[in-house]
Amino acid sequence: MEFTEVVRKRRMVRHFTADPVEPATMQRVLQAALRAPSAGFTQGQSFVVVTRPDLKERLAQLAGEEHYTTSGFDPFISEAPVLVIPCVSEAAYHHRYQEPDKLSTDGAEIHWPVPFWYMDIGCSVMLLLLAVVNEGLAAGFVGIPQPEHTDACKALLNLPEEVMPVGIIPIGHPAPDRRSPSLKRGHKPKQEVIHYEQWGSEK
Repeated sequence: MEFTEVVRKRRMVRHFTADPVEPATMQRVLQAALRAPSAGFTQGQSFVVVTRPDLKERLAQLAGEEHYTTSGFDPFISEAPVLVIPCVSEAAYHHRYQEPDKLSTDGAEIHWPVPFWYMDIGCSVMLLLLAVVNEGLAAGFVGIPQPEHTDACKALLNLPEEVMPVGIIPIGHPAPDRRSPSLKRGHKPKQEVIHYEQWGSEK
């Protein structure tokens, strides 16, 4: 599939068939996600792949699936044949930037202008979502809304203390789904979001 077609077809899907996803397909998808950049080549991103029905049900609860179903959506988290939980370790970045080749001239760790670890896991997630489309599959994304639910997710998946799950990605074969009502907002005009040389300047 051409890259532009992959980008055009990517959207958040909220309903899946019961058809399984081949393990070899998931390996290709995950391999693509590992190609994401990371500050200092820290590689602080990681993924947990879940297919066990009991774990999927519990993760769906922690992600607030009931809120979606009572709003008219399908139980797209628990029904998806595969859930991928993208994770990131902030501690890994601090450790990396305390190594000799990354210390500032005064011997201290750099000041982080933005939390690059979230930038990096976002890049990984997007590559994964595009790879899913390239395989002829579909995916969604949900956050874990409550801090206590994040803690429960970490315990459920036996994540190390420093590893943070940033959401849940259901993956499977798409079924007809209800689109998000937020899409009615439409895309912003390009001149509002693309600026040349300075903010507010059009080409």
